[in-house]
Parts: sequence; structure tokens; C-alpha cells
Amino acid sequence: MRPAYAGLLVLALLLQGCAVQVASSVTGAAVGAATGAAVEVAKVPFKVGGAVVDVVTGD
Repeated sequence: MRPAYAGLLVLALLLQGCAVQVASSVTGAAVGAATGAAVEVAKVPFKVGGAVVDVVTGD
């Protein structure tokens, strides 16, 4: 194998590794955002229920 081809092969492998790392980071951020949104949606009934109890009890 020629040295120039070997260098291109190494460069291609390095770039592929970077692409996988970026894709993994983006996926992690998307999952984190979706999880955060799901937690906030789950909190809403408790907040509404607490507000109703406050109104009824006069707190």
C-alpha cells in the first residue's frame, strides 16, 4: 500500500470516529430533552391538584 493511501485511510477512520462521537452526543441530548419534557408533563397533574386543594381549603 502506498504511503499516501495509508494516510488517507487513517484520516478516513479518524473522521468516522468523530462522526460517531457527534451522533452519539446529539442522540444523548435529544434523549435528555425528551426525558425532561416527560418529567414536566408528569408534574402538571400534581400542580393542578395542589392548586385545587389550596382553593378549597383557603390556603
